[in-house]
Amino acid sequence: MDPMLLLQMLIAALIAVVVYTAIGVAPGTDETAVLAPVTLALVVAGIPLPVVLAFFMAAIVAKKLTDSIPVSVAGIPGGVMSAPMVEHAMTLKREGQSTLAIRKMASGSVIGTLVAVPISLFLAFLLTPLADVLGQYASQIFFGGAVFLALMSREKVISLVSILVLAALIQALRHFYWGMGVIPEGRVVFISFFLGITIGPMMFNLAQLLVNRERKAMAVAEPKTIQIYKTEDDHKLPNPFRILTRQETTSAAASSVLGTFTFFMSPVGITIFLGEVMSSWVKGTVEKASRALSSMDAVTNAAYIAGILIPLAALGIPMSPMAIGPGNAFFNAPPVLTLEQNAHHLMSFSEIAIASILGAAVALLITYPIAVRYARQICVFVFRHIPHEAFLAMFFALVMLLAYMDAGVMGILGVMVLALVAGLLNRWGVNYGVQFMTLYAAPWLMGLLA
Repeated sequence: MDPMLLLQMLIAALIAVVVYTAIGVAPGTDETAVLAPVTLALVVAGIPLPVVLAFFMAAIVAKKLTDSIPVSVAGIPGGVMSAPMVEHAMTLKREGQSTLAIRKMASGSVIGTLVAVPISLFLAFLLTPLADVLGQYASQIFFGGAVFLALMSREKVISLVSILVLAALIQALRHFYWGMGVIPEGRVVFISFFLGITIGPMMFNLAQLLVNRERKAMAVAEPKTIQIYKTEDDHKLPNPFRILTRQETTSAAASSVLGTFTFFMSPVGITIFLGEVMSSWVKGTVEKASRALSSMDAVTNAAYIAGILIPLAALGIPMSPMAIGPGNAFFNAPPVLTLEQNAHHLMSFSEIAIASILGAAVALLITYPIAVRYARQICVFVFRHIPHEAFLAMFFALVMLLAYMDAGVMGILGVMVLALVAGLLNRWGVNYGVQFMTLYAAPWLMGLLA
């Protein structure tokens, strides 16, 4: 590989580590909302794909390592994937073991990464012969995936109904654009609609502030107080295999393997399931919570890494919640990438492997020691000096820019309409996976009903 390209990949990974280490600590930073727009912007800007992939992998690992920090020290999830861990983290906090929770979770992330990268690449190698067959039935697969995820969710009925409603809205907006002459007839708008779904919950919350009754209901008498307790500093170089017991290491590794093989399923669902299973036979409050946390964090890393690597290296279509959400730009970023000609076709297997290993390695070597040794200091700095609203405003502005590039002012309005509907559906229990797969299946599905 070209040494200059390797240098660019290394620089991109370092930038991702710095940025997403801070973002991971910020409360409520949804993985899709903070990764998808940035990745899309990099791809559309013409950055070499191996460089973008190195950035993306470093961002995933860095964020997953640090979003455990606010959970452990403040009881606030750093992202959607860390929400299931709050209960167990609070158990350790009540026992005065916040430092232990951070170390267990971060060490589980390391195990998950070390296990998932090689197994994902091996599975990708085995699945490559199926790529052409799956590509011929992509729309049907996406529709089946939407139905599958809907049935796996808690709100099954509304999730199933939303597939038809959302598909109709998406196709109606496309025909509206053609009729208005905003874009040439036949050209498929994708970026705007993808981003609309991405910022849906944020957009719906903002809209609620414009309604007097809703705004008054949200008002509180005084600012919320967050207690961040002092933790013991350990200046020794952390070793995940010493922080975790042999049983915890085994559980984390086993969970990572299962999380990798179930890359096509909901990461949140599989994280909760495996975390509870791995800790179900453990006795003792601290031991049980530690086993659950280390296993859950391992699964989240494995599910995210496998969810992008296997579809990217083997299939060429986004056949996982991870690939269809945060990593979607590698598969569909018009006009640079399309489903027929995307990063799978433009990158060799070795380029994908090198970029992924490099990005993950940089994040592990830098973020893991920092997260374990300076978790409280990082959390205090971010909570005091980096407003959560600043992160959200930055990503919202980026979404509006990309939507304008896609279809002008009407593109922005279309994003707002779709975002409000998607946000409402999300509030009712329709998850991102169902909505994103519906976006892909919409032309085929509405074609059947026309």
